[in-house]
Amino acid sequence: MDTARDWRGGQSQIFLTASGLLARGHAVALACQAGGALEQRAKAAGLDVFVLRFRGDLAPAAAIGLRRAVRRFRPDVLQLNDPHAVGTGLVAAVGSGVAQVVTRRVDFHLRGRASLWKYSVADRVIAVSQAIAGILANDGLDGGRLRLVYEGVPDRSPQPGGAAVLTELGVPAGAPVIGNVAALTNHKDHATLLSAMPRVLERVPEARLVVAGEGKLRPELERQAAQLGIGDRCLFLGFRSDLDRLIPAFSVFCLSSRWEGLGTSLLDAMAFSRPIVATAAGGIPEAVVDGVTGRVVPVQDPDALADALVLLLTRSDLREAMGRAGRERFLTRFTSERMVDETLRVFGEVV
Repeated sequence: MDTARDWRGGQSQIFLTASGLLARGHAVALACQAGGALEQRAKAAGLDVFVLRFRGDLAPAAAIGLRRAVRRFRPDVLQLNDPHAVGTGLVAAVGSGVAQVVTRRVDFHLRGRASLWKYSVADRVIAVSQAIAGILANDGLDGGRLRLVYEGVPDRSPQPGGAAVLTELGVPAGAPVIGNVAALTNHKDHATLLSAMPRVLERVPEARLVVAGEGKLRPELERQAAQLGIGDRCLFLGFRSDLDRLIPAFSVFCLSSRWEGLGTSLLDAMAFSRPIVATAAGGIPEAVVDGVTGRVVPVQDPDALADALVLLLTRSDLREAMGRAGRERFLTRFTSERMVDETLRVFGEVV
């Protein structure tokens, strides 16, 4: 069950889990907000879809609709994937005998006793990183209910032609490219990445920053780039549907978040053997091994970020070695197949 509207990382994880369960022979239904890409993609994949209309936590109409869906579908497990879905889902499942599993993807603290209660009454709580599990435990959640299941992305081949696409978008052929894929929101902290770029360009003047993602901060970030005098070296692409083509064409993948549950865009970069520079936010250090698969730097430190980027941009041997190591780490820990298998194991505990 999910409430969000836009097709983003969290929704991708929900779809991958649901479709993976279906592929393993399980009956799966997805309850989601009306009119979004998740609804369309789930229907196209052959999932039963129940459309609900949420208006925040404990939405009466959504709870009634979900209760009807539970009675009709008769699931063994109700998985709640969004913080706003948790209360609604627990209310809808009262008296149904359905096991309830909550998945927590954000590294924010629980807000007060009501939030703690919602998570405490679930049969299990899946944290997608050790960082999130630690926050939940510190907030008072019984560790016996907590399970770690890392998020994952599909292993697939890179699509060809990414360098040509970047050239068409205005990146000079052969220029080193720092790539970022993230929604333009405060917690992704593109401002620090932009602040690092003048320092990068002093030492690697031909470098370019390419940002794929959309959000309310785009005008502000474009103004910042212009004020720093780097507007012609920073390309804001907006939402892109061709990331499997673009990411393999990046020289270095960079994520500068202040907070991050895990960072599925990092997993995509690792799948395509891209070396990574990222901040030590949330679960990022669990994915990126500093000095092995990339560099991990302090949060909101543009100097450290710039130094790490320059190191990789000027050392092709390091880029290649870290890219290979990142792909090996991805294959052993962060595939969507592994995520589905481990989610099933959690379900098996409560059914």
